[in-house]
Amino acid sequence: MTTRSYIAGVVSMVINAVVFGLGAIAVLSIPSLRTDAAIWLPAVVVVAFLVAPVLAWFMAPRLRLRYWRRHPRGERGTADKMLSNLS
Repeated sequence: MTTRSYIAGVVSMVINAVVFGLGAIAVLSIPSLRTDAAIWLPAVVVVAFLVAPVLAWFMAPRLRLRYWRRHPRGERGTADKMLSNLS
């Protein structure tokens, strides 16, 4: 397994919890969905379970340290530009 796979696996669990939480809040706070919560909450669980690994796979490279290093030509990365604009 690659480093990206390991990172995606760990981050996937966190993303799954966040997506489920957002979906559960949406289902329970909208009155028309709340009446059929027995149907919608399991659907939210399935959607969160399917969406989380995909989001984690695209997020994993950004969580590696080498993503944030400066470019060899001396160009500044996007994160460096944003941080320098704040100061």
